[in-house]
Amino acid sequence: MKNININDKEYEIIFNDNNCLNKEDVEEKLTDYFDDYDYIFGDYAYEKLRLKGFYASNNKKVKKINDIKYIEEYKKDYCSFGAKTFLLKKIN
Repeated sequence: MKNININDKEYEIIFNDNNCLNKEDVEEKLTDYFDDYDYIFGDYAYEKLRLKGFYASNNKKVKKINDIKYIEEYKKDYCSFGAKTFLLKKIN
């Protein structure tokens, strides 16, 4: 997998639908709020980027709403049909 550095943090690109990940867009939206999360999920709908943080399933802070094992369910329920998506995993 490919790695990317965003705001001085290293991430592994898990998936990147149609090469949609725009580093500049992510840098603008990726605030310190996301520092605690193990994964950052992004989706583009109507040319706007939304980010959501997820935890690894074994993280003590995990809840169903932010458990990475439910990412496909999240995509189905909360993303626009056909939205381009990407997933980043924080490298410690």
